[in-house]
Amino acid sequence: MDVAGVLVLGSCAVWALLTAAARHGRPEGVLLAVLAVAAGYAVGRICGALLPVAAPCAAALAGVGLTVTVPHLAPGPRITDPLGHAGATAALLALSTGAACCAAWGGRAPGTRRGLWLLAGATVATAAVLGSAVGCAAAAGVLLCSLAAGRVRRRGAAVAGLGLAGALVTALPWAVAEGALPEEPGSVVTGRLSSHRAGLWGDALAMAREDAGLGVGPGRFGELSATAARLSLPDGKPHSAPLQAAAEQGVVGVVLLGAAFCWVLYALLRSPRATPVALTAGVSLTALAAFAAVGNALSFTAVSVGAGVLAGLATARPLRDEATRRGA
Repeated sequence: MDVAGVLVLGSCAVWALLTAAARHGRPEGVLLAVLAVAAGYAVGRICGALLPVAAPCAAALAGVGLTVTVPHLAPGPRITDPLGHAGATAALLALSTGAACCAAWGGRAPGTRRGLWLLAGATVATAAVLGSAVGCAAAAGVLLCSLAAGRVRRRGAAVAGLGLAGALVTALPWAVAEGALPEEPGSVVTGRLSSHRAGLWGDALAMAREDAGLGVGPGRFGELSATAARLSLPDGKPHSAPLQAAAEQGVVGVVLLGAAFCWVLYALLRSPRATPVALTAGVSLTALAAFAAVGNALSFTAVSVGAGVLAGLATARPLRDEATRRGA
């Protein structure tokens, strides 16, 4: 399982370097994201094995604290809506709620569990206080799904459902850019999108069609996109991770991005942790995938690290359980 993760993340880094060399691109952003996820996953595995309850609790508190104290999460032009900073804030709140719920499911004392469930609820309330409607909805959804996960006995079907949900959300920007949505649903979706976002997605799809093999090169979307050039505060991204991968790294980049998500779901499927813990993490990470599909949440290092930490926490084998099993 870990070997597969190393191969997938390593392939993402190597392919970014190859396409950058071929197209004079700038792979630093992709390499930083890969490094952030890998480092977060390693930290999560270690801390989850040593402190299966305290570690996710600390991760949840860190995520909420970072959201409150550093509302922009990163320097640069502040972009509203789920396109930029607002989407990253919502993603971080969803990950924090998932970590708090994982800690609650791992707690054994009733008082500890109640306190951790209250922490998860407080995270939802924090999103509301911060004015993040999307973050509040995502955090509340993670909390409700986590409570429902306690009734699930076999996680295979649930994990498959999460994979299907991630695929459907990922297909949305492609369908919008292609104009392939049915008339009524299409009008609803495009009505809630800005013309700039739809234009960015269209530019990314056009670049992907022109060079499906290698793409235009990592970091080059901003200088080649006509829509980005017209924006008053351009950030050089199409605000969709799958479309950005297709435009800048070709078909292989999209396949590797999907492989990374599938690897995380497979790791959760095979996780030694309890089913509610694995499914809670899966719901949180699927929510992140949704934000990444229609925004640039993965461009924020804090979000990438948080995703890796949560995946590591939910797939770690607690040492106390290992010791109990050997004693038995």
